[in-house]
Amino acid sequence: RAIKTFVIGRKNWLFANTGKGAQASATIYSIIETAKSYGLSVEKYLVYLMNGLSNETTSIEDIMPWSKSLPEDLKVQSK
Repeated sequence: RAIKTFVIGRKNWLFANTGKGAQASATIYSIIETAKSYGLSVEKYLVYLMNGLSNETTSIEDIMPWSKSLPEDLKVQSK
């Protein structure tokens, strides 16, 4: 299932135009898939990640998807 995003993204990467653009796309896909694999809401996690990265006092380890200190509201609620 995780490969599905990669296959869909493959067509989008044709329009990356540069190596840096392709690297940025691959990084975003990696972050999204890792967040999903840890049971996080992707949208909420990306907002949390960007806020954490903009804060100079935040440790990078504290905002990783596997961090024990992530807020509970970032997790996908089970039905």
